Amino acid sequence: MKIESFIFGSITIAGQTYTNDVIVYPDRVDGSWSREEEHRPQISEFADIVLAEPDILIIGTGYAGVLCIPDQIRNYLTSKGIEVRVEKTKKAVEMFNTLQETEKVIAALHITC
Repeated sequence: MKIESFIFGSITIAGQTYTNDVIVYPDRVDGSWSREEEHRPQISEFADIVLAEPDILIIGTGYAGVLCIPDQIRNYLTSKGIEVRVEKTKKAVEMFNTLQETEKVIAALHITC
């Protein structure tokens, strides 16, 4: 599943444009990734990702990198055997497009700030 474009507030994946944060799975897109605290996710919000058992989770922290990923979440995900990579969303999109060709990768992408 290729991410075709990303600009502040908009992302296009497999021909569909989303204006909300997204989670990109190998076979589908969850177009409504939301968090209790907008820029501070909780462990429980990664439950579906853990169930999907990716090799790598790429977290896009937004256009300017405002989304904060606490060490507690990184440690939890790595304890489940998931490699975690955290980048500003533009770089995360590039990384996802490259890695998804050879790895089971999921991207959780904040598309604003």
